[in-house]
Amino acid sequence: MKKVSIYTDGACSGNPGVGGWGAIIIYKNVEKEICGGEEYTTNNRMELTAAISALESLKEPCYVDLYTDSKYVKGGMTEWIDKWLKNDWKNADKKPVKNKELWVRLIEAAERHEIHWHWVEGHAGNDFNERADQLARSQCQKK
Repeated sequence: MKKVSIYTDGACSGNPGVGGWGAIIIYKNVEKEICGGEEYTTNNRMELTAAISALESLKEPCYVDLYTDSKYVKGGMTEWIDKWLKNDWKNADKKPVKNKELWVRLIEAAERHEIHWHWVEGHAGNDFNERADQLARSQCQKK
């Protein structure tokens, strides 16, 4: 399997408000940037959409190192998802999990890959994270 690195970020002008997402996909020395946005959304939805879009763009199963500055995305996929599934998509407070449709898409996008989820501190000088942030913010301005 190919080894790919992905850096993702989401942004929102107002929360909710105009949102954007960005991702950088790296295979060997080739980098591909993808991005998009929505007119009315939340930061968490854009963080999820960035990861979904990046994973869905891969044409074959890969080993993926996915870097996000969203503890929501990393925590959801590495800590909370099994409990949510076991509890019929209810969180610890017995309330419906927010953004369920995006979590379902992320699970489906992740299934065919071997993913190692990494949290990186946002705005801390990681060049790829900063670029993903710029892509996401550029989409907020276009809407």
